[in-house]
Amino acid sequence: MAKNAHVRRSGEGKAFWMLNGLYEVKASSDETNGEMTVMEMTIPEGMGPPPHIHPGTESVYVIEGTLRYHIGNKTVDGGPGDFFHIPEGTLERFEPTSTTRILVTYTPGGIDKFFEEAGEPAQRRELPPQSDAAPDIDRLIEIGKRHGIQMQRMTPA
Repeated sequence: MAKNAHVRRSGEGKAFWMLNGLYEVKASSDETNGEMTVMEMTIPEGMGPPPHIHPGTESVYVIEGTLRYHIGNKTVDGGPGDFFHIPEGTLERFEPTSTTRILVTYTPGGIDKFFEEAGEPAQRRELPPQSDAAPDIDRLIEIGKRHGIQMQRMTPA
């Protein structure tokens, strides 16, 4: 049970730019006594994370936009109002098929520390200037290891 109630207003809290997206912490693991991390992510088309497995579960609610979710060996398209729950130990990734805004709950908490280390502080609450450079997946894999995340390189189809 959390020791204190938690309220986060729009535009408050930590925010990071990563993989050309905006990742906003709505509830950190510190604020929930480690019980969960809740993040709002705005991610441009084609800029989802590489395949990964992380400790705990992940629940994703699509607020705006569309995405293609790869959960284990299944692929599911999603849009506004759709909800995905990914059990612990499941290899997964998603790819936005348009600019997508999602609300993600991780249990237990702690993954916010990964985003803080892997991303850079957002200068504004908007998508960052687009980078033409390919993401440094090796760097993400190494940072992920420190946070219990098993991240993989994409394999050609």
